[in-house]
Amino acid sequence: MGDKVYVTEPLSSRKIIELLEEHPHLKKINCPKSLYLRTSKKYIDALSQLGVEVEPLARRGRSRKYTESDVENIQKMLKKGASPKEISDSLQIPLKTVYYFNKSKLRRGRKLKYGKEKEIEVKSLYKKGLPAKQISKKFKIPLRTVYSIIKK
Repeated sequence: MGDKVYVTEPLSSRKIIELLEEHPHLKKINCPKSLYLRTSKKYIDALSQLGVEVEPLARRGRSRKYTESDVENIQKMLKKGASPKEISDSLQIPLKTVYYFNKSKLRRGRKLKYGKEKEIEVKSLYKKGLPAKQISKKFKIPLRTVYSIIKK
């Protein structure tokens, strides 16, 4: 029964002796990969001469809460035009999770009221020398919004 042990502490000479005394029939020591990389090659070689194998484990944490199909479902809904809030409400998952699993560049906050074409027009008129106040009147956009568009 005591032929396999999982350790979370660095393998030092003292720790190895402790393990061998506690488990006289020890054949394998499992540890996190980060710990294995920090363990001296001398200790690993000495253990292998004693017939004890030291093996790093890839992952040993909490299992994932959402499956790959959940992530794909979120991305499909986003492509169809659903807002992150709508997805969060319909799938009953936190809004932050929807943003986390989104692969495209999605900004938080309200959607733009004015389209890209309008923004390009506002910027080009401003570059041509038309004052922001006149642009605001021409497109019936608040002056503050015109400045916001120009600033982008």
